[in-house]
Amino acid sequence: MCRHLAYVGPPVAPAELVFGAPHSLLHQSYAPDDMRGGGTVNADGFGLAWYADGAPVRYRRASPIWADHDAPVLAASVRSGAFVAAVRNGTAGMPAAESACAPFVDGPWAFSHNGRVPGWPGSLAGLAGKLPVTELLTLEAPTDSAVLWALLRERLRAGEHPAEAVFDLVRRTEQAAPGSRLNLLLTDGETLVATAWTHSLSYRVRGDAVVVASEPTDPGPGWSPVPEGHAVVARRGSADLVPLDADRSTRP
Repeated sequence: MCRHLAYVGPPVAPAELVFGAPHSLLHQSYAPDDMRGGGTVNADGFGLAWYADGAPVRYRRASPIWADHDAPVLAASVRSGAFVAAVRNGTAGMPAAESACAPFVDGPWAFSHNGRVPGWPGSLAGLAGKLPVTELLTLEAPTDSAVLWALLRERLRAGEHPAEAVFDLVRRTEQAAPGSRLNLLLTDGETLVATAWTHSLSYRVRGDAVVVASEPTDPGPGWSPVPEGHAVVARRGSADLVPLDADRSTRP
């Protein structure tokens, strides 16, 4: 069910983590280690967003990341203090389209969802029904991830604290659709929030650099798993674990 990663720290080329590392995102796209019942390959598109002048610049394609010859060159040509990348394993019944690929962006924000919401779209109807009609009519794609992004984006635009907005979205989605897989990743280029909810997640702090990834990108030291039901909130040089405290009593 997809793989993603994010970086905040001194400016670097995204190419190393996305393409060059021993277990880079490219490698995870066709040989993931820990999909946890969510498919075998991530061939339904990919995306990369890096920060320039405080805003994300995005490159997405509906093709597998290994089939794109421009992406490695592009990722090696820029240096950024923050970026998000994702490869997609689409859920049956949802489109394999560029617009369905993370990261989703708005203003300073970049967002990725690794997982699925069971019972979609009906299970999210109650939450989505509280959004303005124009938001629903202009969703980037008819997918659970796009709806989650619309719900989160609405709260961010209202000025809600990003970590609390992410945490509460996990809680409310789990209540509406028990058994959801909700590894969410959000950054504004300075703060990074990522949840471990039914899928694998690890992080590493090395000097001022912080990497959060579905799977460690190399076998080196310093990687720590994010415990199930927790989030990691990171800024340059620091990362804190936070329990999500959502009700799991109805989980299968």
